Amino acid sequence: MADDAPVDETDDARETEHEETETPQPEQLHGAAVTRPRGETVLHPSREQYLDLVRTLVDEGYLQCVDLTAADYLGHPGRADLPEGTEPERFEIVVGLINHFERQRVRIRVQVPADDPTIDSLFELHPGTEALEREVSDMFGITFDGHPDPSRILMPETWEGHPLRRDYDQGRIPVQFKGAPAQR
Repeated sequence: MADDAPVDETDDARETEHEETETPQPEQLHGAAVTRPRGETVLHPSREQYLDLVRTLVDEGYLQCVDLTAADYLGHPGRADLPEGTEPERFEIVVGLINHFERQRVRIRVQVPADDPTIDSLFELHPGTEALEREVSDMFGITFDGHPDPSRILMPETWEGHPLRRDYDQGRIPVQFKGAPAQR
């Protein structure tokens, strides 16, 4: 006679209501939020998590750093491509890693504030990032703590400013027009 047992619909209703109001938690990997734009795995660690996350990924087989670059989001409010809990900052470091054993790629995006544009260097884990970090430092003014040679790589040492910052004055070079060459 189990079929005749009264069904407590209030418990079912409460359970359904609880499921509807519960906000799904963002996916996490090694403590960093994960997004999957266009099927790609993108990790969003904080600056404090960045070096430990890359170290963990190296241990998992992500032995090649294929790219390290930056972006300046000055004048780009309302960014909607970051996961919940990740505060958008002016600068972003973007790192691409490959795991050749499992044929996987991962991209790391770290927010870097304008008032403290520093982040740990990956040189110890990926020595090939030496020139890439120098280029980012030269073009965006982001400092990499622990980098063995923080000197400029593209611009002269005496150059003032960082040309890829959005607030960098482009300056002006006067163009001198010459007369059209005479017909021969």
